[in-house]
Amino acid sequence: MENLENNKEEGTDARVLGTAQIESDGETFYCISIIGQVEGHYISDSSQKTTKYDHILPLLVSIEESDKVDGVLILINTLGGDVEAGLAMAEMIASMSKPTASIVLGGGHSIGVPLAVSAKRSFIVPSATMTIHPVRTSGLVLGVPQAFDYLEKMQNRIINFITSHSRVSDEHLRHLLSRTDILVNDIGSILDGYEATACGLIDEIGGIKEAIAYLKNECKKKI
Repeated sequence: MENLENNKEEGTDARVLGTAQIESDGETFYCISIIGQVEGHYISDSSQKTTKYDHILPLLVSIEESDKVDGVLILINTLGGDVEAGLAMAEMIASMSKPTASIVLGGGHSIGVPLAVSAKRSFIVPSATMTIHPVRTSGLVLGVPQAFDYLEKMQNRIINFITSHSRVSDEHLRHLLSRTDILVNDIGSILDGYEATACGLIDEIGGIKEAIAYLKNECKKKI
């Protein structure tokens, strides 16, 4: 579609959006990076690296409708960020008809967990980590039951998404969320690549080679 072609012609993909179009063995894959802070309704500090969901969402629509793109590779190295923005991107990725693969590089923390499992196949490098913790909120919080009910519903939305798009069980995920023996002054869990795959959160250990091989294989199935 027009967005993809314009970005390619202007050469702005990698520099502005952190994306690239890859051609290999007759197939074309679009690479999207989700890095730094996932920025939602509020603009983050200019000194922070961010991924803006209002840039990613229309890009995903363009990729889905483009007959020149065969699959999508998502590179993840994020601290987390806006929960609703992250979930919106994760839902969009999960609903795509094209083959999708994600790789957790460095870290896939907080809302980066749903983003990692949203792809049809998820990979993680051995040295990467994923932090799983309960939903946080900032600013004024009213000490009334409705406020805590909202946080609980938000937490359940995240848990349901993760368990629906991975092999980790609801019970084990809730256990990881509530651990008190790992994070200092906090609750939750930090998983390395092997631990994330062992519990079924991520599909397999692997990097670029494995993810590209998966996308190529999925494209061949459609021929």
